[in-house]
Order: sequence, then structure tokens, then C-alpha cells
Amino acid sequence: MSRGPTSSAHLAAGASPALSEFEFGLILCSAAFGRWMTGCMAAAGQPGLSATEVLILHTVRHRDRPKRLAEVMRVQGIEDAHIARYAVRKLAAAGLVTLGRAGKEQTVTVTPEGLAACQRYHELREALLVRATGQDEAALRDAAVLLRALSGAYDQAARTAATV
Repeated sequence: MSRGPTSSAHLAAGASPALSEFEFGLILCSAAFGRWMTGCMAAAGQPGLSATEVLILHTVRHRDRPKRLAEVMRVQGIEDAHIARYAVRKLAAAGLVTLGRAGKEQTVTVTPEGLAACQRYHELREALLVRATGQDEAALRDAAVLLRALSGAYDQAARTAATV
């Protein structure tokens, strides 16, 4: 493995330089993924949405059933309810979701316009990204497994760090 640039050489000097390299790659990929989501959604006819708003729209669209705001926050790892409420209100103002209630909890449902935006996003993703990656499905599945495992490790480490 070549030693490429790292954003935190002082961390790479520890017991796992590969983890530092991975984190740097993750930072770059995360930023690029955010730019991709907002750019793709703009090309799909919904400019001006943040990456968080695009993620929330796709989460609400998942399985075509209303979602409680708390579910959306949990799935997306959003801790600040204000961020989620702001994003949902913006999506509602754009006509992409509707708000409702289930008892005392707020629910969010995708609208036909939201469904259409998600479908256009999907089509653009297939045409512009899926074909361009050139990755085989097995490699992507392996990467997804690794990312999920590491997300659990990072979450546990964050909980532990909060008590140190």
C-alpha cells in the first residue's frame, strides 16, 4: 500500500496508520457524496436542497409508508431535532412531503411530487454514477459491510469518550 497524504499525520503515527488513511479517504468521500446528492437532486428538478434534506426525503420514501420524525432522526443519526424539523418543513414547503400526526408524534409522508423527484434522482444515479463507478457488486458489498462495522465501532467509541 502506498503512503498517500493524510489529513492528520500525527494520528497516522499511532498503532494503525491504515485507519488514519481510511479516515482521510472517508472525509473526502463524504464531502464528494454530499456534493453528489445535492447536485443530482438539483438535476432531478429540486435545486436548493441540502444533503441532509435529500437524505431525509429518501428516508421518508423508503418502503412508501409514513415515518415518525423520531424514526427519520434515528435512521439518519440526527441528534438535534431542530435540524430534522427544519429540513422536513423545507421539504414540505417544496411539496415533496406532507406532515401529519400519529398520536403526539409528527409523521412525514412523501407526496407524488416527492416520489417523482426520487424517481428522477434514481434514473440520474443509474445513468451518471452507477455505470461510471466500474466497481463490481461483490467489492461494493464488502465495502458496505466494512463501513457498517466501523460505524458501530465509532459510535461505541463516541459513547465511551463522552464518559471519559
